[in-house]
Order: sequence, then structure tokens, then C-alpha cells
Amino acid sequence: MKNDDLRDKTCALCESTTDLSVYEVPTNNSKRRDLDVVLCAKCQAQLNKKEELDSRHWQCLSSSMWSETPAVQVLSWRMLNRLKKETWAAECLDVMYMDDDTLVWAKETGDHDNDDAVELHKDCNGAVLNTGDTVVLIKSLDVKGSTLNAKMGTVVKNIRLVENNTEQIEGKIEGQVIVILTKYVRKQGA
Repeated sequence: MKNDDLRDKTCALCESTTDLSVYEVPTNNSKRRDLDVVLCAKCQAQLNKKEELDSRHWQCLSSSMWSETPAVQVLSWRMLNRLKKETWAAECLDVMYMDDDTLVWAKETGDHDNDDAVELHKDCNGAVLNTGDTVVLIKSLDVKGSTLNAKMGTVVKNIRLVENNTEQIEGKIEGQVIVILTKYVRKQGA
């Protein structure tokens, strides 16, 4: 399925009709077919741990878990497991049924063993940082391997998030791209 074919579609999990795109359900088995489902941006962001979990949003799983589409069942089961501290999610897991092959697929990434904690890039005040944000240095920093000294109060525009380290961002200061620790920046406008 292509993103162009999404007119008259709804999110497979929450039934939203806005901001839809095709999502490939993660698997460790290259022989699996029918991995693609249509999801809204909110479901995708929370599935991919790019946004804090909103348990009210996920109440929709009590319906989507009964889907006949294995990929939707897998996503529902994984999210219910991440939310299993919530009474309603634990109750849904107790009554949910999947065939053995679909359950193996649901377990194969190990995502169900993770808790609902989401690790996001945050500034010194706890404001969530996103790619493209502008930040201000709250401390003067010596740049390793360079004579550059980034002064407190320096504005760094259009930052990039370091993908596998929530404590680091990249930004350009005096024409040089450097890695900056998030604890030394304040998001501008936050």
C-alpha cells in the first residue's frame, strides 16, 4: 500500500481519519507478508516512543484487538503490554485471542517486555526538544578538539537530535557542527 492510496481510510488502531500514513509492523521474520497498516501520526509517534504515552488515546485498543488483520492484532497486543499497568489494558490482555503464529510475531521484537517509559530529548528545564528547534546555551562550553569556546547565551538554531542518545543534540556554532549535551541548553520560546 502506498501513502497516495489513503483517501477514505482510517487509522487501523484509533480510527482517526487525519494525518495518515502507511506503517510497517516490525518483525524479525523476513518471510512475513501483510506487514503494512494505515496509522495516524499520533499512534505512530507513541508506538515508536517519540511521544509520551497517552493511555486515554489507547482505549481504542479494546476494539482494534479484535481485528481480523494479524498486523493490527500484533500492534494492539504490543501496546496493551506496554500499558498493562492500566487496569483496562490488563483486562483486555486477559481476554484477547490470537492464533499461535500471530502471538509468536507479536513477541519476536521483545517490545512487549519494555515498560511504557519513553525517552525523549529534553532541555535543562524538561521541555521536549525536536529537530529544527532553537536552543540557548546556559553554560559556556569548550569544544573538544577545537579552540572554539561557545559562550553562555549563544543561540543555536535548527538543532538535530542524536538518534540513540537522548542526552545529546547537534548544532552549528560559528560554522562548526558540534555535539551539545541537552542539560546545557534551554529551548527558546519554552
